[in-house]
Amino acid sequence: MQGRIHSLESFGTVDGPGTRFVVFTQGCPMRCAYCHNPDTWSTVGGTLMEPSYIIEQYEKNSPFYRNGGGITVTGGEPLLQVDFLIELFTLAKERNIHTCIDTSGITFNRTNTAYIEKLDYLMTMTDLVMLDIKHINDEKHFELTAQHNTNILDFAAYLNEKQVDMWIRHVVVPGITDDETYLYELGYFIGQFTNLKALDVLPYHTMGEVKYKKLGMEYKLKGVPAMDKEKLLDKKQAVLNGVRKRRSEIH
Repeated sequence: MQGRIHSLESFGTVDGPGTRFVVFTQGCPMRCAYCHNPDTWSTVGGTLMEPSYIIEQYEKNSPFYRNGGGITVTGGEPLLQVDFLIELFTLAKERNIHTCIDTSGITFNRTNTAYIEKLDYLMTMTDLVMLDIKHINDEKHFELTAQHNTNILDFAAYLNEKQVDMWIRHVVVPGITDDETYLYELGYFIGQFTNLKALDVLPYHTMGEVKYKKLGMEYKLKGVPAMDKEKLLDKKQAVLNGVRKRRSEIH
């Protein structure tokens, strides 16, 4: 089983715990306005790679990953290639390698029985899922990504049911995802989950503009300033306030 891979990174430091070997998969149904990897959208690009090849590349620098690191598969959208992930993570677990998936959750659909069966099996070999929730409001989410968030939020619930460790990631974009009412609602939503292990509130940056220009693509957020990092703590606090409120109601 070959995977369609955009690129590999040997020393990732923002893709899960520790130093990570990062696999960027090719193909994504999301069209996030701030995506800095639009070259990963196409499902026919990239390079075909065997899971065994990726493990071989990991092993070349394995001493760097042993202190709390491992393999992270990101994208694109890695869950478009579940069969490939199953084979890759099977090999990883045979070597006691920590496994992480960084996903938007957009492929999740409880009515697709065959897909869910594969996902159930994959989750038994997955140590951590980093779930990117772009916007808690469905209408705003669609404006931002051209996709609805219903299945994404349901995927968060699924991960809780399976008790797979979950990190939530949320990018704060000035004027788009920085409204503290929505941030509180995001926190209130994720506060119900007992598998929530971390929250990453990330500042929007404008570095993607250069890549869009090189690719001859329109950058939808042109003119939107980078997020002021000094204001980021207040934005994260709004999410945490929602988390605490939900947990106080549960307990």
